[in-house]
Amino acid sequence: MEKYKIEPYNENEGSRNFKKEEAYLRAKKKVDAIVGFYWHLAVYIIVNLFLIILIGVNAGFNGFGTYATALFWGIGLMFHFLGVFGPTFLFGKNWENKKIEKYMEKDREHWE
Repeated sequence: MEKYKIEPYNENEGSRNFKKEEAYLRAKKKVDAIVGFYWHLAVYIIVNLFLIILIGVNAGFNGFGTYATALFWGIGLMFHFLGVFGPTFLFGKNWENKKIEKYMEKDREHWE
């Protein structure tokens, strides 16, 4: 009969595993949100191309009605984008820090 060695509970190990699991779940949720946005974008493009071509061929490509669905759905898609990537997607902290470093480096070169 084999004897199993019972390891004492290590509180730090349990806490570390919990934090890893929590980080994994947060990352998975973020990736799922990004995938959801890309699916939304793909459906938007396909459906609106179909609608614009269908309406345009039958009623002409001029007029607001041809593009109304694409416009209003596009506004909703923009809000979905901001919800997934955040309002600081283009000009976030990393961008600010890189620009500051770039200008400081230029300044340094100018004065040396």
